[in-house]
Amino acid sequence: MNQKNSLIGVLLMNLGTPEAPTPAAVKKYLKEFLSDPRVVDVNPLIWKPILNGIILNVRPKKVAKVYQEVWMDEGSPLLVLGQRLTKKLDQALNQDGQRFVVTMAMTYGQPSVESAAKLFRENNVEQIFVLPMYPQFSRSTTAAAYDRLMASLKRCPHWPALSMMQDYADHPIYIDALVKSIKAQWDKQGGKRHLMFSYHGVPKRYVTEGDPYQRRCEATTAAVVQQLGLGEDDYTHAYQSRFGREEWLKPYADETIRAMPNKGIKELNMISPAFAIDCIETLEEIDMQLREEFVGAGGEKFDYIAALNDSPDHVTLYKALVLENTQHWMN
Repeated sequence: MNQKNSLIGVLLMNLGTPEAPTPAAVKKYLKEFLSDPRVVDVNPLIWKPILNGIILNVRPKKVAKVYQEVWMDEGSPLLVLGQRLTKKLDQALNQDGQRFVVTMAMTYGQPSVESAAKLFRENNVEQIFVLPMYPQFSRSTTAAAYDRLMASLKRCPHWPALSMMQDYADHPIYIDALVKSIKAQWDKQGGKRHLMFSYHGVPKRYVTEGDPYQRRCEATTAAVVQQLGLGEDDYTHAYQSRFGREEWLKPYADETIRAMPNKGIKELNMISPAFAIDCIETLEEIDMQLREEFVGAGGEKFDYIAALNDSPDHVTLYKALVLENTQHWMN
């Protein structure tokens, strides 16, 4: 098959997930994840003894219990919902004839980048558009995905042409999709509530060193707020999931949410635009832990607004991103 008529590969990349909600599977996943200097950039001579001697002997059992609370019949939510989105995107892109080969891979764990590459080779793919499923760029997520991709190509004698998405934090279709999901929740519950945007945190040092993540998160919030017509008192922007003793981006979601009822905010909606697919950080940390924190502090109503997942609006967004970034190949 010549290049002019070859199919275009579309590779969706996400973080990763254990293969089972068991301590052994979680330990295997955490070892790979936390060994990446993009994720933890502490001196290996200091970090490796901590990781192997303490963290991997303590955390897997605790984390496995958390995964058990959100595990779906078909598997991990991140994987199951991601695969559903991948299938729907494939159908949407190829509805007028086969032009694309669409698949998903994880930075850590399975399905691997190598399995995606094998599928592309089998279909004579010569051009690949890579779409990390992180709306806001960070070195700890998007850059880590590209590190993994490039590492997989080290032994390849022939590289395909690559087009790589940086992020889509303020893409109009993405913002429209978030706004629609918020309005749908408001309609469902019979009115607006205070809206809290919670993004996965990163160490403050990353931003000081040049990571654009914070301003990209702020760009998403600002665009949604403007489209919804919200005032300063109608919403809150915060960061969750901090780890270790180092200072992370503030305000912290847990501290913020505990203070809300005393400030008169007793009805709350939370949305986490940093996550394209619902996972342990949204289903357990937000919808269970932070809900409990809010109610425990005197909050009365709490509803989490789900990630875009495999919704029609998400398919529309990803189809648009693919077509916008592969038009030069199709022409």
